[in-house]
Amino acid sequence: MKTRSVVSLTIKLFIGVLLSKGIQCTNWNEIAKESLKNALKLQPNTGIAQNVIVFVGDGMGLSTINAARIYKGQKQGKPGEETILEFEKFPHVALSKVYGTDKQVPESAQTATALFCGVKTNFNILGLRDSVGTSDCNAQKTQGKTAEVSSIVRHAIEQGKSTGVVTTTRITHATPAATYAHAAHRDWESDADINSTLHGDCKDIALQLINDNHDIQVVLGGGRRAFLPVTVPDPETNAIGVNKRLDGRNLIETWETIQQGKSKNYRYVWRKQDFDAVDENNIDYLLGLFNPAHMEYELERDTGNNGEPSLTEMTAKAIKILRRNKKGFVLVVEGGRIDHAHHDNKAKKALEEAVQFDEAIKEAVSLTSQKETLIIVTADHSHPFSLTGYTNRGNDILGLVDEESFKVEPTTDHMPYSSLLYGNGPGYRSPRQNLTGINTDDKDYIQQSAVPLEYDTHSGEDVGIFAQGPMSHLFHGVHEQHYVSHVVQYAACLGDYSEDCDKESRSSTSGSTTQFLSLFASLCFIFSLM
Repeated sequence: MKTRSVVSLTIKLFIGVLLSKGIQCTNWNEIAKESLKNALKLQPNTGIAQNVIVFVGDGMGLSTINAARIYKGQKQGKPGEETILEFEKFPHVALSKVYGTDKQVPESAQTATALFCGVKTNFNILGLRDSVGTSDCNAQKTQGKTAEVSSIVRHAIEQGKSTGVVTTTRITHATPAATYAHAAHRDWESDADINSTLHGDCKDIALQLINDNHDIQVVLGGGRRAFLPVTVPDPETNAIGVNKRLDGRNLIETWETIQQGKSKNYRYVWRKQDFDAVDENNIDYLLGLFNPAHMEYELERDTGNNGEPSLTEMTAKAIKILRRNKKGFVLVVEGGRIDHAHHDNKAKKALEEAVQFDEAIKEAVSLTSQKETLIIVTADHSHPFSLTGYTNRGNDILGLVDEESFKVEPTTDHMPYSSLLYGNGPGYRSPRQNLTGINTDDKDYIQQSAVPLEYDTHSGEDVGIFAQGPMSHLFHGVHEQHYVSHVVQYAACLGDYSEDCDKESRSSTSGSTTQFLSLFASLCFIFSLM
């Protein structure tokens, strides 16, 4: 009896320690059975997607998802590992191979072209086939339309759908630009970026957006410097020289003139106060450029009247405007600054951006119907970013490898290290920095890296694809990255599949049949437990 009491007391003390750390005793069998029960209920939605939303977490590889999940949970006072991000609840998951035509490890213009336009292409190329080389303006002009590839946004407009592009980067930056531009180099954002002697006289990306793509109804992000003459003061700071255009064109005024000619309700905004005042029920075209360059990191964002809206707020506003079209909509949303923080080896900023990205997805799910809206969450590429060190469950994701775990595999230089590390980038030090007493939780702390570079590179590992809604079951294994665009087109009967998507049988699919099959599967599972 005495031995049993000692054992019982020991167990209670151990459970108490776990609970004090926020770690719950878990019935793993029940978790697995619940997951199995939900899986048995799954039935493919083979209807036509009236709406499509593609979320791209720029640089959000699987290691970032893992760390962001823990970071989100720890912000809520939990150990973190058991936390589920909103898009991890989606029923269909696959992997995407991100290499480009000419690169094992890609950059964002060629990956965005794959995601939105359905073909792989060359390094730094936007919206063009790989028959055009990087910076080859002459080849782009000579080949003309034969080299250009249309995006899912353009395909949607051709079918009468409303469209939008939302990003936290410059709207002329690589990922958003792939939804509308054709450029032999992603850096040709304004006329000041194109040297006619070296490059030729190709049209810059900002000019393409305003002149050729003014029918995109919602455009929200940063980058107003590419739209305003260098002689015009920036509206936020009143400073001269912030803007870039050398041709004297004020493209924002051009956009307003074009929209006025359509006899539609339109609005240009550059600060949160004006953005918040936009009535989504009484606006047809909305252009928001909230920063001369990229929008601020979420950890540094000014939330006041003259500040910037969050990615979640921009996503919600876009959906509320676009969903008024009875023919549906296609919306692209980029969490672009995940990537920038990783390039600087600043893990906390990257994870905070990823959590805000997840909040935007949660908002989109709440504002749409899974029956008629296909939502895809993916990344364009990953980074050489890792969670290491045999850390104990609940260890601070931004902290050092805990002392107990350190003893399992001590460093050969006997100095501590953070559990989040980079393969390359500005965090390299030789000899290695002793992190004793260093606040690794600081938003500007630079994680250590193995190879010295000014900025970290991308990595070539596969990235995740998470999907729900019509035809989301088509994401089922390991796919080439450009497959994503083809699924979007097939699901919504757009582009290459506008007449080849089995419209008749998909339109007549009975919802009651699907519900019956789901109920039948659930009953079978219940009987199997009896």
